Amino acid sequence: MAEAAVARETLFALRETIARLEGRPIPALAAAAHEKLAATPATRGAGLATSLPELPVLATGVEDLDVAMQGGLPLDALTEIRSLGLRDAGAASGFTLALAAQVGAQAAGADAAAISPILWIGDTVATMEAGLPYAIGLRDFGLEPTTFLQASPRKLEEALWLAEAALGSAAFAVVILEVRGNPSRFGLTESRRLALRAKAAGRPLFLLRQGGEEEASSALFRFSVEPAPAQARPLPDGSVLGGSIGHPAFRLTLEKSRNPAPLSITLEWNAHDRRFAPVSDVQHPAFPGEHAAHSGADLSASADRPHRAQALGAIVAFDRQA
Repeated sequence: MAEAAVARETLFALRETIARLEGRPIPALAAAAHEKLAATPATRGAGLATSLPELPVLATGVEDLDVAMQGGLPLDALTEIRSLGLRDAGAASGFTLALAAQVGAQAAGADAAAISPILWIGDTVATMEAGLPYAIGLRDFGLEPTTFLQASPRKLEEALWLAEAALGSAAFAVVILEVRGNPSRFGLTESRRLALRAKAAGRPLFLLRQGGEEEASSALFRFSVEPAPAQARPLPDGSVLGGSIGHPAFRLTLEKSRNPAPLSITLEWNAHDRRFAPVSDVQHPAFPGEHAAHSGADLSASADRPHRAQALGAIVAFDRQA
């Protein structure tokens, strides 16, 4: 009997640990709560219908994406956002800033004075390649530069320490950790430690991996972000302004989630309303004479010149020297 009880307690402890890592309600605590409610005469029968409070999530406003994430992005976990190459660093950074703007708006609500700052921790190598956040660009994405703090530690170990300390302080609405590629000093162990710290602090941590490959991590969700062509700016009458550039757009792939099938979707970010909207590729208007710079379209024929290279001229044979 004693051995069975010990084995049962060990099983409960393992289930609790797995639930904390996955961000789900803890089974043992849930069972204890149900037993306590069922034992109370006034609440007998209603205990099983009472659910534990849901974990805080950020609903992006895009139905397909929120359904794939089971309600939204968790606000007490590690979320990874990666770009396929450093050439896409702007798209990955922009999507991360858009999510941070949504988190800040949801945390502040109607009280503008309650806005918490956002901390961007940039790895030195990643900063040298991708650059630093720009104040005017932050405002264009719906963020206030006065509430945006940026740190550039010299070493990756210092960046990891700063991320843990920032999460533990609970002074920031969002902590963004930017790294380049897949450094050997940042693996599954380090990501698990950051995920547990975010869970304990109840704060979101965005891991921005610039030009990195897929690898095992403790992130609940992992996004792959690529740039997408922006639509033309809409006019009040419903038409579009030819030759203009509208809201920034991202081609998003949800690579890691509880959903076995990855989700690919194109979103545009409205900084004024701080919301995403799905975009279909067929909605991008093509105006006469306009072509994408990298579309691979045929080049126009040169004026007053042949359109293809001519054959080589006659071969001149030289006499052999005696």
